[in-house]
Amino acid sequence: MKGKDKKKKTRPAKRKDFEIRFYEDILKERPDCVNVLIPLGDAYTRKGFYKEGLDVDKKLAKLKPSDPTIHYNLACSLSLVGKLPEALKELKKAVLFGYDEFTYIKEDADLDSLRQLPEFKVFFAKLQRLKDKSH
Repeated sequence: MKGKDKKKKTRPAKRKDFEIRFYEDILKERPDCVNVLIPLGDAYTRKGFYKEGLDVDKKLAKLKPSDPTIHYNLACSLSLVGKLPEALKELKKAVLFGYDEFTYIKEDADLDSLRQLPEFKVFFAKLQRLKDKSH
């Protein structure tokens, strides 16, 4: 039974490593391919390579400067590496560009450290008031 448990634990890591290498290889030929950068950034973050994920998210924000989800993901990456003021700035951009998954903002583990900032609490309270007024 323990042997099977070990295989289950190591197999997902190998798959993620393959996944990352796969996307990195594609980017060698097409370095600005958004449809490859998005899953690569996600794979880096899932694997715990937060700095690499942040680099990808910064590149995506340059390629698609008004995309709300890309700015949200950039806020998450910044939060994960402890750049909280920058994370809040990007989260505000995401909302201004149309990101409206407020429940997700409140529960996303990637934003745990950001939610501790008093500035975040003020910002989120304003979002809640705006949401309540619109309904």
